[in-house]
Amino acid sequence: MNRRPALIALIALLGLALASCGRQPAPAAPPAAAPPPVAAPSESTPQPPAAAPAPAQSETEQARGSQESADGAANEKTESSDASLERMATLPPDAQLPSGRWKPGVNYDPKVPAQPTSVEPGKVEVLEVMWLGCPHCYALEPYIRAWLKSKPAWIEFVRVPVIWGPPQRGHARLFYTLEALGRADLIEKAFDTIQQQRNPLIGNSDEESLKMQQTWVAQYGISATDYANAFNSFTVNSDLQRAEEITNRYAVQNVPLFVINGKYTTDVAKAGGASQLIQLINDLAAYEHHH
Repeated sequence: MNRRPALIALIALLGLALASCGRQPAPAAPPAAAPPPVAAPSESTPQPPAAAPAPAQSETEQARGSQESADGAANEKTESSDASLERMATLPPDAQLPSGRWKPGVNYDPKVPAQPTSVEPGKVEVLEVMWLGCPHCYALEPYIRAWLKSKPAWIEFVRVPVIWGPPQRGHARLFYTLEALGRADLIEKAFDTIQQQRNPLIGNSDEESLKMQQTWVAQYGISATDYANAFNSFTVNSDLQRAEEITNRYAVQNVPLFVINGKYTTDVAKAGGASQLIQLINDLAAYEHHH
């Protein structure tokens, strides 16, 4: 019927997302002409052996390629202005990392004022704002999964899907529906399906997305009825509302973005690479744990 053109349009939309993980307005249909060329994101930081990095690029340049600025130059200007304000309101010396390796305003930004977290006393929250449709988030996954096996018990890792528009909201609903069903293990498989098989798992409406996802989860033993009940549940709708609130609270313009204990934000580019990001997260969390 006419579902196929809609699906083709959706896949084309996902293809655009693969070129950038910054906040951009999503077109209702694929553009007739090719968009202006965008600097190709470097995914060499999180180790794809097949693609060698360009020899002229430094490690810092490669790291910067792992995330895109949001909405082009206009948002770069806003982000620079925000960064300047945060540097002016930077933490006092006794509240900064003592080692001197990581610099506020360079490797991480203090969040002023600090934001509330959802963890118990004595624990440090590490929050990742991500998107299942983002190739940069997916490229960082091996590092995150390895870190989760070795991180101290007092670090509580929380994931929140970014919500900028309909595609991100559709993937966020998938994320939270799987959690509501007690099948968070399938989030990793959803990530693989979207990124490797180029199956977006979302349609042009909630109804279309529901049908696509019901078909996909059936192979994992989840009935269409159970999935629909969770998909439309109060719990999932509340989770979506919270995700949108967090997206706005931290003014998220690109993903993946990490927030440590509501006080510091950082990303792969600021840290200088994926491995450095993990070390920076550990250092910021350890500093918070001892204060």
